[in-house]
Amino acid sequence: MKVVVLTGPESTGKSWLAAELQHHFGGQRVSEYVREYVDQLQRDTHYNDVSPIAREQLRREDAARQQNPELLILDTNLLSNLLWSRTLFGRAPDWLEASLLTRRYDSYLLLSPEGVPWIGDGQRCQPELDKRLVFHNACRQWLTAHGQPMVELAGDWSERQAESIAQVQQLLDS
Repeated sequence: MKVVVLTGPESTGKSWLAAELQHHFGGQRVSEYVREYVDQLQRDTHYNDVSPIAREQLRREDAARQQNPELLILDTNLLSNLLWSRTLFGRAPDWLEASLLTRRYDSYLLLSPEGVPWIGDGQRCQPELDKRLVFHNACRQWLTAHGQPMVELAGDWSERQAESIAQVQQLLDS
């Protein structure tokens, strides 16, 4: 099984690319749970929501892993939960990073906020490019510091799509 994680700031095409990759390659896709959580609550998240959101995201990832698909595409993983918690609340539950570091991912596709427009959807909170770049850099720094396999994707929508397909094909061929 090859596990690919799409990560980066909001409004960079993670969910769209996850669906495109699944359409192109098959495999199994795990969507971002926090969106469902916020839709159910009808309010902004609080620090006390971080652990329940992350635990359900992890439960869904583990359920998909148990099915052992050739390709597992994660629209997000605990890295987003960790970094968003730090961004929004200045801290994160200790277990998040420790748990993240015990897991194996074959490739992170880190999406840049540059080259595509920010699209508001009622849940997104960083329309300013400079804030999304800070989050992007935090992702890159964490992945680099922890020796995670990462490819950065930029450009317009079609360039992201083509590069993500090429990267996953290369991963599957290895």
